[in-house]
Amino acid sequence: MPTTATLPITLLVITRNEAGVLGRCLDSVPFAAEKLVVDSGSTDGTPAIAKAHGAHVVHQDWLGFGAQRNFATTQASHDWIIVLDADEVLSPELARELEDKLPDLIKSQAAGAFIRRQTWYMGEPMRWYRPMVAEKLGRIYHRQRARWSDVRVHESLKFAGTTRSFRGRLVHHHNPTLRHRHLKILQYSELKARDWLDRKRPARLWASPFVFVAAFLKDYVLRLGFLDGGRGYVVSQVAASYAVYKRLRYYEMLRNPASLDCADKYNEGSLS
Repeated sequence: MPTTATLPITLLVITRNEAGVLGRCLDSVPFAAEKLVVDSGSTDGTPAIAKAHGAHVVHQDWLGFGAQRNFATTQASHDWIIVLDADEVLSPELARELEDKLPDLIKSQAAGAFIRRQTWYMGEPMRWYRPMVAEKLGRIYHRQRARWSDVRVHESLKFAGTTRSFRGRLVHHHNPTLRHRHLKILQYSELKARDWLDRKRPARLWASPFVFVAAFLKDYVLRLGFLDGGRGYVVSQVAASYAVYKRLRYYEMLRNPASLDCADKYNEGSLS
């Protein structure tokens, strides 16, 4: 879908099989002079949808989240970059704010800027649970003044200079079902456990029950999940399960190194 390119900034999205949500994401940033999608091997038509919505597509085999984003940064035509995930959109209020304030940021010597993100979960926005109401994320940066942490998952933007913040909200349309969420947890757990394996972290399997309780109470009580009712309970339970499962998988990697190759073959579709 054609848009009016008004600002010298690249919208950057990394993808794999995001056909159902990518167009909405790309269309929410009409002011970007370039829209760049770095795809790691989609089989659902994602590249074609990206092109139909005005994006340039580059293929790169998966490197891990941090490395993939750093590679994608090198492919941009502009030094200033705004990063979205395919299931995120700029709210109309944030889009207007960025159109108004980005020119000054681009002319400055700042390293980048933070945006607040609000998450939709089970069909409506979360109201109280802190990580899903106003999560502060570094998403706008000058590529010579910032770099993504080089980890397989849970990467973050590291700024080498001053930053600014914007008031409008980035909207995150969370995994459409719990099934999608649990499949993503399996993927993230695998990546996190492999990072731990690289660092030779002790397994500490004995701590798993305490980790579950602590993680659940942190999200349900301290982060106000209980105020979002049943949805707050679900999100807290899932977060605690993730905290434990990645430790169980890491323990398996240490006890049975052959499970690493087995997992790789499964990801490649070689196992039934």
